[in-house]
Amino acid sequence: MTSKETADLPGLFLTFEGIDGSGKSTQCKLLAEALRFAGKEVVLTREPGGSPGAEEIRRIVLEGDPDKWSAETEILLFTAARRDHLERTILPALKAGKVVICDRFADSTRMYQGLSRGDLRQTVDQLHDLMIQREPDLTLLIDMDPETGLSRAKGRQGREERFEDFGLGLQQQMRAGFLSLAQEFNKRFRVIDGTQPIDKVAAKVLAVAQDELSIRSGEPQ
Repeated sequence: MTSKETADLPGLFLTFEGIDGSGKSTQCKLLAEALRFAGKEVVLTREPGGSPGAEEIRRIVLEGDPDKWSAETEILLFTAARRDHLERTILPALKAGKVVICDRFADSTRMYQGLSRGDLRQTVDQLHDLMIQREPDLTLLIDMDPETGLSRAKGRQGREERFEDFGLGLQQQMRAGFLSLAQEFNKRFRVIDGTQPIDKVAAKVLAVAQDELSIRSGEPQ
């Protein structure tokens, strides 16, 4: 499919972004539940992952020594996972008119691999243009203080803590980078204050998603 063909699919492609511990994964699930309750067909997915092949790559890149891969190698791995995810999960769902809610997408690669260990943003964008050719219709950035977010993320005590192990400096850099992306792609980004109570964040997220669905369906707001 060309980029124009993928952009014209009838479904809605909605992504969540934010630093580790921002609460975006929780908000993904709450939004999926709310939209399903409203009668929408929803596919809830994540990156890296979202398809069998991409989940295998996820296990490789998110566990273990923080320095086991170079940023360049990670870019290739994440792009490979995203391509499989796009082919097998995202595009079929959008073609069927479903709402796809994805926990992270290309914007995370632009940040974590593109900026975290050198200026590789151009490389990320070149691979994206070559192999992915699709941006989300709407991106919700859950903004959070880096110190609070990192404390939350480390408190989970899971196995997938490779990027959290880079420390507070990376999270501060990522927050600034995500806010910069929100300005760069201002037509699709909405910034939501993640320091509010979960239910208030969820209400704002739902309102933004419903506005987008109304616009796409031509309904009065």
